[in-house]
Amino acid sequence: MRKLETKNAVVTGASSGIGRSIAYALAKRGFNLFLLGRNEAKLGESKRQLEQMSSSVQSVFCDLSSADDIYRTAESIRDSVQGIDILIHSAGSIILGKLEAVTDAEFDQQFSVNTRAPFLLTRSLLPAIKKQRGQIVFLNSSIAQQKARANLGAYAGSKYALRAIADSLREEVNADGVRVLSVYPGRTATAMQEYIFEQENMVYRKDQLLQPEDVAQSVIDALTLPRTAETTDILIRPFKNI
Repeated sequence: MRKLETKNAVVTGASSGIGRSIAYALAKRGFNLFLLGRNEAKLGESKRQLEQMSSSVQSVFCDLSSADDIYRTAESIRDSVQGIDILIHSAGSIILGKLEAVTDAEFDQQFSVNTRAPFLLTRSLLPAIKKQRGQIVFLNSSIAQQKARANLGAYAGSKYALRAIADSLREEVNADGVRVLSVYPGRTATAMQEYIFEQENMVYRKDQLLQPEDVAQSVIDALTLPRTAETTDILIRPFKNI
């Protein structure tokens, strides 16, 4: 397996769950990290743990529902490094509810975090990514590979849109040597999934779900492929059918 060299990576949603696990895997490989999140306490905890493995870890408070925050953060990162090698979009928002009950604010929240934020951040950092012939990873949802279930209209819509953005971007940046990966995890043992189980009146058994580390390993495997290959999509699910 080709090793990832010591380079620069930006990870959103790095304070918990899959984002934190991917950041941990990159830190073990010596990456300089920019950790983005809006929970400053959890973000600081991630930073302290990862600093033991990485030469440089910066935690950046960023409200991904705010375009101004995204632009400010992107400018700060561009001023700090000459190039970006990996951009991980892991932050997400989900609010379950029937279409007739979902409020404007709830709809906008999910699209702003799940769809608009990855679009704006990628666009802002793309010149720095192209400079390094870098890689972009969109953490999506298995919902975007399946028929959307009831009570998930707004969330599923935001994830279907994210899939389209990633697919279009892949075609646009191929000639620049940039790889684009979409990952579609099934039920994963995260705080978000615990909320979903509660809303669906199901018993939450984290040991029966994908682990964040499982998803992180799949991402690292794809990122370390030789440059003669590109993984475009990963659909990963719990081994036990739920």
